[in-house]
Amino acid sequence: MATNNPYATYQHNTVITSTPGELTLMLYNGCLKFIQQAKNALENGDIEEKNQSIQKAQAIISELMLTLDRSYPVAENMLILYEFSFNRLIEGNIKNDSALFDEVSSIIMEFRDTWRQVIQINRQKQYTNVDEI
Repeated sequence: MATNNPYATYQHNTVITSTPGELTLMLYNGCLKFIQQAKNALENGDIEEKNQSIQKAQAIISELMLTLDRSYPVAENMLILYEFSFNRLIEGNIKNDSALFDEVSSIIMEFRDTWRQVIQINRQKQYTNVDEI
């Protein structure tokens, strides 16, 4: 990947070298970023930017739904919350209601924070196992 933009190179390398867990965390953070951008655009009266940002957040939620490992019982509950969030973003986009965006943000933040804890626990276990060798 030849590019003159060092930031783009850094982003590319970060994604390429990340674990699946870290990639999921990036998706949650990206979703939150796009929801915040949509809220800012709505406040500024930029309906086109709001719509584009919400569509990006929806695309991330769709990806999270598609990649959900349904072999675990908790996955069905997660899928319900993803679908709810996706639909609330649609409703908030149509109604220009930032309260609905806030509602989705709080759900996604819970997922993100839980996921971050899972990553930390797995890292601790991994380092503990390395120390035992």
